[in-house]
Amino acid sequence: MTAQDQAAPGAVAADDGRWRLRHLPILLVTSAVAILAGAVIGGLTRGGAGALGAAVGVALPSASFTLSTVVLAWADKQNPRLVLPFGVGLYIMKYSALGGVLVLAGASDWAGLVPFGWGVAAGIVAWTGVHIWWLARVWPKYRQAAVE
Repeated sequence: MTAQDQAAPGAVAADDGRWRLRHLPILLVTSAVAILAGAVIGGLTRGGAGALGAAVGVALPSASFTLSTVVLAWADKQNPRLVLPFGVGLYIMKYSALGGVLVLAGASDWAGLVPFGWGVAAGIVAWTGVHIWWLARVWPKYRQAAVE
C-alpha cells in the first residue's frame, strides 16, 4: 500500500481489485430469484408467454447492470481515467439496444408484453434496492476491515 492509501480512511489496497466486484454475487443471486419469481408470477397471470415475458424482462436490466459493473470495474483497475469514456460508451450502447428492443416489443402483439414491462421494472427495483442495501450495510464492514 502507498502512504496515501494507508492515510485514507476506509482505504483498500491499491493492488486489490476484488473490492470493485464484491457486491456482484449478492446482486446476481437477487437477479436469479427475481427472474424465477417473475416467471412464476407471469406464468400464473398470463400463461407461458407471461412467464417468458416477465423472466426476460427481469433478465434484461440484470444483464445490463452486470455488464456495466464488470466493464467499469475492469476500466477502473486499468486506469481510473477510463471509467468515464467506458461508462458513457456503455450508456449509449445499452440504451440504444434497449430502445430497439422496446420498439420491436411495443410494435408486436405478443401476449408476454405486459409481463415483460413489469419484469423490467421489477428487475430495476430489485437490483437497485439490493445495491443500496449492500452499500449501506455490507460495504462499511469491508471498508472497516481494510483499515484494520
